[in-house]
Amino acid sequence: MELDTNTEEQSVEFLPMPDSQGNFGEYGGQVIPPELKAVMDDINEAYLEISQTEAFQNELADLFKHYVGRPSPIFFAKRLTENIGGAKIYLKREDLNHTGAHKINHCLGEALLAKHMGKTKVLAETGAGQHGVALATACALVGIDCEIHMGEIDIEKEKPNVIKMKILGCKLVPVSRGTRTLKDAVDSAFEEYLKNPKDFFYAIGSVVGPHPFPMMVRDFQSIIGTEARQQFLESQGKLPDMITACVGGGSNAIGLFTAFLGDEEVKIMGVEPSGLGLETDKHAATLTLGTPGAIHGFKCYNLQDDEGNPLPVYSIASGLDYPGVGPQHCYLKDIGRVEYTSATDAECLDAFMTLSRTEGIIPALESAHAVAFAMRQAKEMSPEQSILVNLSGRGDKDMDFVIEKLGLE
Repeated sequence: MELDTNTEEQSVEFLPMPDSQGNFGEYGGQVIPPELKAVMDDINEAYLEISQTEAFQNELADLFKHYVGRPSPIFFAKRLTENIGGAKIYLKREDLNHTGAHKINHCLGEALLAKHMGKTKVLAETGAGQHGVALATACALVGIDCEIHMGEIDIEKEKPNVIKMKILGCKLVPVSRGTRTLKDAVDSAFEEYLKNPKDFFYAIGSVVGPHPFPMMVRDFQSIIGTEARQQFLESQGKLPDMITACVGGGSNAIGLFTAFLGDEEVKIMGVEPSGLGLETDKHAATLTLGTPGAIHGFKCYNLQDDEGNPLPVYSIASGLDYPGVGPQHCYLKDIGRVEYTSATDAECLDAFMTLSRTEGIIPALESAHAVAFAMRQAKEMSPEQSILVNLSGRGDKDMDFVIEKLGLE
């Protein structure tokens, strides 16, 4: 399909996935009860119809330009590159978007869709709080009620975003069950949604969940890669040798990757959180160590026990501690188009501090995983080569936690 999100009337061509049933190869689909399938099919039909109208596309393009501040720039991290050696490191500055991350891209699309569908309330989960803040922002903008479910552990870690959500007028629901993190917040929000799917809209925060959400969020986020590809060609006269992004659910990564999937000369790398080490149980390296199974209404690689139940997962970055991953990432892994690696908490914190002190850019802990990989990888490449990192968010939300973690007070 095509979704025009550019004020210069340029369209985005997507590869022919998913199929009509929402499958990316053997992943995705709708692993849900029949009564919920009808609701998802209604959302899919509304999305395919509404998103192609001139009124919707013009409104979204106008908001991207005048409200979000798109296009976000590409920045050559000169001092970081000199500090590391090897390949040139470039940053796609999604951290400069209004609300401080890539999440606003799909949140505006989902809030507009909910408004056009006549819904009365938008529900969602959040981990690091960036999706929650972006959705609360979008709902305030379009004038629709917003309710965000967030694990108690994440609420404690991400106080700045919690305060922002409350100021923006959303109802924040603390989740005390299970691990009290992102997976449980998803469960809680979805249960509330099922109470009244006719009037409520569930705005999933990543490229996960039952069809059409992996497709829909991918489409809204694809503007990242569309801009980046054009910007890099214009400034460098060629494409980057490698692109990379962090992967939890995978929305910022698929947003960057989509425009480059047909460019065989561009190596694509997704970076998962290996936490305290892949040999421990304190990680969330789903694509690295997971196995295919069903979670939250779709099929994907996930970290699960022998009975197919999701395992507890961990990451220093609240937005990455999810036991599943977007189905398109699973498909891209299987066909070998994208390679998935990981970065530890220690590497993440080192990248967080290094980027801050060499470039004056404080990254989100999620994004710092991708920066850590780029720092590691650049040393293995020549100075004539380049790595483009999707800097998916800024680290305002993480500063209190990092200060305490590193004893910087």
